[in-house]
Amino acid sequence: MNQIYREEFIDLKEIFKVLWQGKLLLLYITIFFSLGSVLYSLNLPNTYQSSALLSAVTNHNSGIQSNYSTLANIAGINLNSTTNDGNTEEAIEKIKTLSFFSDNILPNIFLPNLMAFDAWDSKTNTVTYNENIFNNKNKKWVRSYKFPNTQVPSRQESFKIFKKHLSISESEDNSFITISVKHQSPIIAQNWTEMIVTEINNFFRARDKLEAQASINFLNSQISKTTFAEIKQVIAQLLQEETKTLTLIEANDFYVFEYIDPPVVMERKIGPRRSIICIFGAFLGGILGILIVLIRHFFKEQKF
Repeated sequence: MNQIYREEFIDLKEIFKVLWQGKLLLLYITIFFSLGSVLYSLNLPNTYQSSALLSAVTNHNSGIQSNYSTLANIAGINLNSTTNDGNTEEAIEKIKTLSFFSDNILPNIFLPNLMAFDAWDSKTNTVTYNENIFNNKNKKWVRSYKFPNTQVPSRQESFKIFKKHLSISESEDNSFITISVKHQSPIIAQNWTEMIVTEINNFFRARDKLEAQASINFLNSQISKTTFAEIKQVIAQLLQEETKTLTLIEANDFYVFEYIDPPVVMERKIGPRRSIICIFGAFLGGILGILIVLIRHFFKEQKF
């Protein structure tokens, strides 16, 4: 047993001896990787993140509407519920879809800000674009592409990139939602975050408005067909309730989500973490240097 420990000790001592003999090569490799990581980190653009803290809007009309739904069932009329209760989870998933991006996001952004952005100048608040992708002077896409891509980025390709900028998180009890957008321009990050909240509210407001209007049209057609006074009275009450619902839908600016803390133009960057990159580069260079020194020594020993 002592002989095994002695051999292991001798082997470890030999390794340190080999590393000491190759210390200059090890140092050069570590310095090379360290300088490379410094230059790499300095060339990375700053990234800013703007976040909106949201809560779900409570529909105070849902209880009354539930009572009138009972009356509708008694009268043999089936109405769609137009309350926004329960829309929170659906809204979160909707934001993540290609259809929402195509119909509500893409028409409201300048696509080169997503697909051809190069740099943002904080002093002049101006942006520049990659001239190999988008010619800002002529407002023309000039990028090279291969199938299935096209010269003008498609909505599917753009959506794939947009998802990298977007993040959505919920609190543990699902009472609060945070929507965040990362971008090289803090102004664009703030604008896009605000736009997402506005557009998701508009989407559900428009959908529920159509449903409420359809219900009103249906009730109007039913009240003209029936000859029973009791059913006419029930339908009249339902019409009154649906009209109130339609008014509430149009009156609320924040239909699904409302702000607890609105997005702002951030002064401090969220990334890149240049110190971490430099430390990792130096560590990687050191490990690689050790391996190269040991492997070189091994091959030299094999030749004899």
